[in-house]
Amino acid sequence: MNLRRIRLDLEYDGTDFVGWQVQPNERTIQGELGNALNQFLHQEIVPVGAGRTDAGVHAQGQVAHFDTVSTLDCERMMRALNGILPADIAATAVRDVAADFHARYSAVRKRYRYRISTVKSTLQRREVWALYQNLDAEAMQEASHHLLGTHGFQAFCNHDPVPESFLCDITHCQWTVSGTDLTLEIEANRFLRHMVRIIVGTLVEVGRGRMAVASIEDLLTDPDGNPQRGRLADRKNAGPTVPARGLCLRYVSYPGE
Repeated sequence: MNLRRIRLDLEYDGTDFVGWQVQPNERTIQGELGNALNQFLHQEIVPVGAGRTDAGVHAQGQVAHFDTVSTLDCERMMRALNGILPADIAATAVRDVAADFHARYSAVRKRYRYRISTVKSTLQRREVWALYQNLDAEAMQEASHHLLGTHGFQAFCNHDPVPESFLCDITHCQWTVSGTDLTLEIEANRFLRHMVRIIVGTLVEVGRGRMAVASIEDLLTDPDGNPQRGRLADRKNAGPTVPARGLCLRYVSYPGE
């Protein structure tokens, strides 16, 4: 039989998971997905994801792939998968892809959304960070402009483990305000561990008036490691890591899309 590579597009509510990656005796996205696939394909499958979302982080457009010798068509595969998956995970698309497609390594960009509510929100409590403070959204947006482009983001990530490179290219970083909600949409070629949540925590410090807009530049290094920039580029100088529940992986982009 010919080996097929299958791409899955997924959405999930990350509240009750310890993250994407399989962990012993823990509930994970990868674990639930693999178990469901094994049930109807009768193979030991460990799906490969585009990124390892942390505990409590949601996804609207996560992507995964796996290989199978099954001849089941994609529509029936999707129906079978959604019939087995728990209510907090859903496959939104299933398709055949080329053998060299890789959910993680073929990705060229990712976009995340972070939502803040400045009032108590009961119905949305699993999807927003409720922050009962007035924030200066204009200052937060002005500060966001400094993040655009390619920079070293060592002040904006968890250093355990230390990444091979701190360089990321941010192409979109935009706050919108709707009533009592503030939403950040941010897109880059790659993100470091906890990077979006630390960026949001830092921009909220600007919105609270505790950090100056211009201070964002001092937290970034340039691609050439220019010592004249990034004089404060240390994790301790950036803002706090905000709660995971406000974060959602919106989509992953691949060449030609």
